[in-house]
Amino acid sequence: QVQLVESGGGLVQPGGSLRLSCAASGSIFSFYAMGWYRPAPGKERELVARITSGGSMYLADSVKGRFIISRDNAKNTVYLQMDSLKPEDTAVYYCNFIRWDRSLGPWGQGTQVTVSS
Repeated sequence: QVQLVESGGGLVQPGGSLRLSCAASGSIFSFYAMGWYRPAPGKERELVARITSGGSMYLADSVKGRFIISRDNAKNTVYLQMDSLKPEDTAVYYCNFIRWDRSLGPWGQGTQVTVSS
């Protein structure tokens, strides 16, 4: 079972930037996609960004134009570049792999992002 470790969170002022990393213990190329998630009202977690093994990207409307997801298959790492951060982006961010049947792997500890002045 591939294990995932998120890092890069912290405290940042509104308008600031952070880069989150998700390091996998094994190959991420075999999965359908890798995604970044955060808690949302009425649901356990919402999908913030996703990148498929072929490089296709999805971004939630709330982060379009501010966040970018990328992957480095050689390093088995996925990144989330977060710019123009807003207080409403404050959350624990989790990464996960999405299998070809669209099921998810086990959740890790996540990394806390706090946007506050």
